[in-house]
Amino acid sequence: MSSKEAILNRIKKNRPSSTIDLPNTDILHTKYRDKDKKFAMTLKSVGGKAIWLEDNKSVDEFIAENYRDLDIIVSTYSTHNIDTPHLLENVDLAVIKGEFAVAENGAVWIKNPKNRHRALYFLATRLLIIVDKNSICDTMHEAYKLIDFSRAGYGVFISGPSKTADIEQALVIGAHGAIEVCVLFV
Repeated sequence: MSSKEAILNRIKKNRPSSTIDLPNTDILHTKYRDKDKKFAMTLKSVGGKAIWLEDNKSVDEFIAENYRDLDIIVSTYSTHNIDTPHLLENVDLAVIKGEFAVAENGAVWIKNPKNRHRALYFLATRLLIIVDKNSICDTMHEAYKLIDFSRAGYGVFISGPSKTADIEQALVIGAHGAIEVCVLFV
């Protein structure tokens, strides 16, 4: 018997025999009077911004007006011809579809099976996340109920730009990813 098999056998042998029920999470949670305002405030507090697109404007018009100085703009749908995620290292703006937003923490759930390279979310200098304006839930408790965990694949919550702080409490934005995140509600 190999050492790996011996370790796995010991784990199986010493596994607890009883099951423990998970706590009931179907309880009353916070409901915000104005989810749009709460989401915008929370996202702003972590360095991002939320914008509601005017009814008479398209996403393309918004990008042309607000990101006209950027050279490389890609979307999750335009990366299917890219063979390696290393080619995404110089992306100025990534346009990403979000499934829903969470007012409580300013996060957006992103699960896009058509995106061949999820590295795009972390390599791009700026993120523009497009979300349906009617898709804001109040809390993470609600958010987890909206996620279909039976579908395999990658999903991530994104809230604001990348940031880190060292021991001296020096905050650095964009240290490990985007320096700017804008959630555009359409």
